[in-house]
Amino acid sequence: MKTYGYARVSTIKQIAGNSLEEQESVLSGRGCQQIVVEQYTGKTTDRPKLKELISILQPGDTLIVTKLDRLARTVREGSELIQELISKDITVIIDNMGTISNKTMDKLMLNVLLAFAEFERDMIIERTQAGKAVARTKEDFRDGRPKKYSKVQIEHALELLKNHSFTQVEQLTGISKSTLIRAKRNQQEKKNAI
Repeated sequence: MKTYGYARVSTIKQIAGNSLEEQESVLSGRGCQQIVVEQYTGKTTDRPKLKELISILQPGDTLIVTKLDRLARTVREGSELIQELISKDITVIIDNMGTISNKTMDKLMLNVLLAFAEFERDMIIERTQAGKAVARTKEDFRDGRPKKYSKVQIEHALELLKNHSFTQVEQLTGISKSTLIRAKRNQQEKKNAI
């Protein structure tokens, strides 16, 4: 019989921050002999490291997670996964809840808390979409990643190209040759359109 821990974060920022460190600290404190760490979205239980962990769990083993939403964020997937583990005689412990069993009250609490986790995730998505909708109404909105160089920096680099090679301008400005070529092409297309 072995005790495993599972820690999950959704974003790279969380990996570097306290979230992952806190989970690993709690799991170590609970006596986990092996801790599986994964950076993956919580919207699905179809995660490579989680699947691998589930495949090695044996009857009598224990799986510990710090919070229910680290394991699953939907009622259906979370309930199915935990019931599957319990049916294989694997003890499932949610650190802030306790041991989950097949008792009626445990099933109720599990489904209620999974419903809250799913609701919270849906609210995050809704707020993000609402924020993007507001941002799109602004004149200077650009979807996607912000530009690395300002319009002024690009225009300056294009001016330098009149008397210098792409390599020289790249060395002077730090703007890559491919970005300069693309900017020059865009500039030419705008001139041709006039």
